[in-house]
Amino acid sequence: MTSTELMPIPGQVDPVPVARDITPRADGRQDLIGLPRDRIRALFEYAGLDTKQAKLRAKQVFHWLYHRGVTDFAAMTDIAKPMRPWLAERFVIGRPDVVEAQHSTDGTRKWLLKTADGHEFEMVFIPDADRGTLCVSSQVGCTLNCTFCHTGTMRLVRNLTPGEIVGQVMLARDALGEWPKGKMDFAAEASEAEYTADGRLLTNIVMMGMGEPLYNFDNVRDALRLVMDGDGLALSKRRITLSTSGVVPMMERCGEEIGVNLAVSLHAVTKEVRDEIVPLNRKYGIEELLSACAAYPGASNARRITFEYVMLKDKNDSDDDARELVRLLKKFDLPAKVNLIPFNPWPGAAYECSTPERVRRFSEIVFEHGISAPVRTPRGRDIDAACGQLKTTAQKKSRAERDREAAAPAAV
Repeated sequence: MTSTELMPIPGQVDPVPVARDITPRADGRQDLIGLPRDRIRALFEYAGLDTKQAKLRAKQVFHWLYHRGVTDFAAMTDIAKPMRPWLAERFVIGRPDVVEAQHSTDGTRKWLLKTADGHEFEMVFIPDADRGTLCVSSQVGCTLNCTFCHTGTMRLVRNLTPGEIVGQVMLARDALGEWPKGKMDFAAEASEAEYTADGRLLTNIVMMGMGEPLYNFDNVRDALRLVMDGDGLALSKRRITLSTSGVVPMMERCGEEIGVNLAVSLHAVTKEVRDEIVPLNRKYGIEELLSACAAYPGASNARRITFEYVMLKDKNDSDDDARELVRLLKKFDLPAKVNLIPFNPWPGAAYECSTPERVRRFSEIVFEHGISAPVRTPRGRDIDAACGQLKTTAQKKSRAERDREAAAPAAV
């Protein structure tokens, strides 16, 4: 088994495990998924191509990887036939391994995926009448321990690499059959009439799966840049939302370096309650968090910040809580929308969902003060794909356990 030795992030951000940007393969080949054009070009030069040839091949391969979604170098028809085996000997076009795929009665789809070094994580696709949203994971497990969230009961295993993050989007497009069809060669005999880009089911991405995206900032940023690249997956930043529990030191960088929509897992309006259900609040309190939201680059009435608020019976759902929420949002003059999320129960959870009447009244109070507060319809509950339910059996292993596993094949 490949070693997954962990290392801390330096600096002011909380120390959490950081994965290398590429997971080494046993066969020595390099996975190109997750790499930008310049990195692909540099690898091609290192492998022996001259500078001009490496630049051309990198441009062609990038197009086939991220725009056409091919998984075999043999399908890259504008690259000379002798070059295709050369590429296949040195590189690979990866996807996360699918352990299990589930379909909900409401159309929601959930995939249990596995990394090359054997760790499991999940992603979810939620179809609606006017959009299709992919919920993408950024970590295997989570370090935040939010008490209402099933994922929070997992220990953090490791961060996902850029390839493992963007690979989720590519795998979803594979499953939905959404790559452009037909020929689009650069060769002279190619006909533009043979190329079609069909209407897409996958229209939006939310970084709301397993993990805290801002504790894996570099890898999430690099993956989303590939998703937004006009020559690649070409999804607008306005159709991407990153959700954070409130990692305040990284929020400004998120706005400046990624520029996507921001969602904040607020879930409570008093220190006492938020300290309990979102323990990160003990480090970055509500007022500090909302100040960072007010300073978020690009936030405006046209691009409002979404505040996620899970409805927990007798915990955070009173009329007073609703009024305090309004007061806080107005105090910081935030362009805001509040998503009210009925709690999705899971075995062993310490909370109950607020009654429909209580949720409706909470929503009415917020709406009455001019702030949008729709109630999110739970999706995928029958396959444990609803908000806060993602959890796998993956467990963080000790160094001794990893050493024993690594030594096991040699002992046979």
